[in-house]
Parts: sequence; C-alpha cells; structure tokens
Amino acid sequence: MRIVVAPDKFKGCLSAVEVSRAIEIGLRRAVSDVHIDCCPMADGGEGTVEALVAATGGRFIVRRVTGPLPEMKVDARFGILGDGATAVIEMSAASGLSLLRADDRDPMGTTTFGTGELLMAAAEMGISRIILGIGGSATIDGGVGCAQACGLPVILEGGETVSPGEPLVGADVHRVVLIKHGRGSVIERVRIEVACDVTNPLCGDDGAAVVYGPQKGATAKQIHELDSALMQLARRTGKLDQAKLSGAGAAGGLGFAMAAFFGATLKSGVEIVMDAVHLRDRLKSADLCLSGEGRFDSQSLRGKTVGGVAEICQQIGVPCIVLAGTVDQKVDFSGLGITAAYSICGESTALEESIKNAAELISTAAENLLRSMPGKPG
Repeated sequence: MRIVVAPDKFKGCLSAVEVSRAIEIGLRRAVSDVHIDCCPMADGGEGTVEALVAATGGRFIVRRVTGPLPEMKVDARFGILGDGATAVIEMSAASGLSLLRADDRDPMGTTTFGTGELLMAAAEMGISRIILGIGGSATIDGGVGCAQACGLPVILEGGETVSPGEPLVGADVHRVVLIKHGRGSVIERVRIEVACDVTNPLCGDDGAAVVYGPQKGATAKQIHELDSALMQLARRTGKLDQAKLSGAGAAGGLGFAMAAFFGATLKSGVEIVMDAVHLRDRLKSADLCLSGEGRFDSQSLRGKTVGGVAEICQQIGVPCIVLAGTVDQKVDFSGLGITAAYSICGESTALEESIKNAAELISTAAENLLRSMPGKPG
C-alpha cells in the first residue's frame, strides 16, 4: 500500500512538517512496511517555506536584511527547493507584521525593502524561479521599497533619484513618479510567481489601505492618504490595469508592484505549492492520500490546501481522507474528492489538552484509521 501524506499546518499548534511526521508515525504503528510519501503542504502563507523545503528535499538560507522599519535588521530565512533552481520566500520573514511590537505598527513608516533584499539574494545565487508568498505584511508602501532594493530606479517628484541606502516607506509613496524596469537588474531574469489568495485590488473601498490598514496600525486619516497615494502611484507609472488585478492589494500593494514592475504572475497559493512539489505525479501511484488541517469547515474547500489536494485526488481517482483538529459536521463534501473527514479529538477533549497533545492525537487517529481499513497490507 502506498500512501501520500499531504496535510497543511494545524495553525497555532503544529507545522505541516510536524503534522506529516505525526501521521507517518501512526501509520507505521499500524503497518510497519507501508510505503509513505510525506508531502507537507501550504497555501502560500505562513509555513510555505518550511513545507516546500521539506517536501522537495531542499535547504534553508538565512540572510540579514532590513526589517519592516528602515532602521531595523532581521535574520530572515528562505528556501531553495530540491531542484536547486527555485527559491521560495515569505515576505513576512523580512517585512511581516509579527516582527513589530504593537506600538510600532504604522504603515506610514514601514517598508518592503527587506523583501527586495531577499529577492536579490536568491537571484544572485543563480536562481531562475522564485515563489513569493505575500501574506502577513506590516506594510502599505505599494512595493516601492521592494523595487528600490532590487535595483529598479525609483524617481521622485522633481526628478530626484532615490538613494539605495535609504529605504522608502508608506509615507513616501505619494512622492514617486516613476519606477523603471528593464534596466539590467539581476532580478529581471528571474521568473517570479506570487502566491496570493486575497482578491483585493490596489485601491478603493476594497483596496490595500482601506481593508488592511487598520490592522497595521493606520489611522482613518492615514488610510485616506495611503489610498490616494497608491492610486496616484498606479496612474503616474502607467500601471492602472495592474492596479485592478485580483490580489494587487495584497501585502499593502506588493502584489501590484510585483505584477507592474517585475512581470510576476499572481496565482492561488495552493496551486503554486501543489505544482512545486509535483503533487499530481506523486499521487498517480498512490492507493490513499491523507490530508489535514486544524479545522475542517466550508472554508477548507475554497482555495485552501485541503480543498486543492482533494480536487487532484478526485481527478486521479485516489481516495482522500482528512484528519483535523475539529470537523464541522455540516460540511457536505460529497462529490468534492473527500472520502471521509475525522476529528482527532474526542467530544470531551478540552481545547487546551488537544493543542498540547496534538501530535500524539494525530498519530493515534492515523493508526486507527489504517487498522480499520479493509485490505490493508500485513
């Protein structure tokens, strides 16, 4: 029997890699010689680097770069996949909201410069493809800091060229009149795919500033100023079409910048991850797929990891069983590629206990599942 183990993280509890290991331990308790292919998954957000490196036999790289604040330095980790030609970067490692204290959150003063430094670090290693996850940002700088760090000339009002050593922040966006590309930066030969699951455009009532500004510390006045500045940026640079793209408003407009100035494509995060780990090929010879996440509900089937895995399983004809911390029994997953969904917890198990013992609960659930299956080996 060959089983592909392809779970997402159990958020706030275990990473996708840890969940995969726990499932494998349980399966081997049931059948010691079962063939297990661990393929930890992600949707482009937190945990994507770790999952992809583990699933492809890759390696980690650490670089000291600019943090969300221009004067801040952080040690940011990114991954090189097993093919040696693809890098995977989470912008939150350099420009993430979680890197700031609550009283430091102010998108007028934050920058994506450090994310650009990570892109350049990968490009200078000879990487030909970058997967960039853009969730969890502390920024609303329209990606101008990132462009600046990548060596794209950024021109301000009055023809002033930005100094490469002074990162641009949200408050500078209204001063930008032009961002040049095609000028020979090493980043321009790299194909970039942006893992983006939000659909917001750059500006307006559904845009980066209005929707995400409050959680990043912006006042009502700042939200208005930033939204106007982002619209002006798109207009001045001749990139109004890119400003309307689904996902352009992700990460404070970094989605816009990647499409407008880097020629990047914005795609569903789970689709990018499934392609990068060659999930379809790995499932073709499988007898069963086990996926999972912290909570399985209706949202799981809408562009999330479990839904994406189940869709491929359905296309290939491989049974897909979901193990989750909790399962919404109201979800109708019939016809969606999911054979069954089980909670790892008993009805009387307290939440705190479930989190503390999650790995063992997952192992036990996987063990019991395989023991109860008809026709299993051994």
